Amino acid sequence: MTTPTPSAHRPDAPARTAAAAPPAAPAATPTPSRPRPLLDVRRIYVEPEAAELPRGREVLARWPDAERVEVASHWNIPELHGDEANVDRWVRIKTEALVLGVKKSLAARPNGRSSDFVAPSTANGCAMACAYCYVPRRKGYSNPITVFANIDRITGYLARHVARQGVKAEPNQCDPQAWVYDIGENSDCSVDATVSDNVRDLVDLFRGLPTAKASFATKHVNRDLLDWDPRGRTRVRFSLMPDRVARLVDVRTSRVAERIAAIDDFVEAGYEVHLNFSPVIVHDGWLADWAELLDQVEAGIGAKAKAQLACEVIMLTHNQALHEVNLGWHPKAEQVLWRPDLQQPKRSETGGWNVRYRTGDKGRYVAALTDLIAERLPSCRVRYAF
Repeated sequence: MTTPTPSAHRPDAPARTAAAAPPAAPAATPTPSRPRPLLDVRRIYVEPEAAELPRGREVLARWPDAERVEVASHWNIPELHGDEANVDRWVRIKTEALVLGVKKSLAARPNGRSSDFVAPSTANGCAMACAYCYVPRRKGYSNPITVFANIDRITGYLARHVARQGVKAEPNQCDPQAWVYDIGENSDCSVDATVSDNVRDLVDLFRGLPTAKASFATKHVNRDLLDWDPRGRTRVRFSLMPDRVARLVDVRTSRVAERIAAIDDFVEAGYEVHLNFSPVIVHDGWLADWAELLDQVEAGIGAKAKAQLACEVIMLTHNQALHEVNLGWHPKAEQVLWRPDLQQPKRSETGGWNVRYRTGDKGRYVAALTDLIAERLPSCRVRYAF
């Protein structure tokens, strides 16, 4: 694979002394009411072992009329993964297909930024279709929800892993007291909860673990979670960005105003609620858009939510392969995501080519936004920004 050249400048050229003013973001087409539900499952791809487990039987029972297709592996389904023709059916596959599998390898991977550890996945993929999502890079051209039926193994592993950590000796940016486990790195738990009880089982688990917390980011408001009684042991990170850009790139998600309106209710229900300002996308007028968003949050949440509020700030990282996929189904999004005039290439840990804002410029963007947060939303502590 050739090295991408997202800039007319050499990637190793010295950083400019001032960031170039990027052109205006394209006007987003107003998002109409959803013409179809987020999920309308018509075909379930099933590993035989998953179908025999209690959770697998529960999932199958939710869609009794769906066609069942037996597969040897949830990772190897040719009509879903790796077929370029699927780009034309991107959203339809997300809506109509579901995969039921078994999580073979269980490991809690150290993290250190948003969480202390990334928990073993109880699902991957998503029914939503955010244009910048990294999961399609791994699965190829389609990433409908895969739900793992061996939830008892996963929760058992996590309980033992938490016990081995003991009491957290020193505070860190993840949490001052608790070990934090990200339970939704490869999916959106609020949507997963509409498919199976896996997420509820995790919330129940962490409710009884005084030295640990679960954590997940979400762009979907699922008010069923308000009845789960988490008792402060689950952190929900509502992902927010200015609505003008969200309407372009946050496809099939809850609107930004709906996410803000849910914050107080989730705090009242016993969740710790943080914000995930991610990804931060630079375009002409981007800081003015962020000022408007921060003002909306400031005015839209109460004192109890503000007293526990913190956020993460994550600048956009995009990917050459995903860029090429997006050109086939949502090219308008690429007008703000793929910016050769602002970005430079970087080899990822897995060997692929990503692009991110240029060194020097990126630091100025981060500083400008964190200064704006301090001014417009002073109750919100920035846990980390990069």
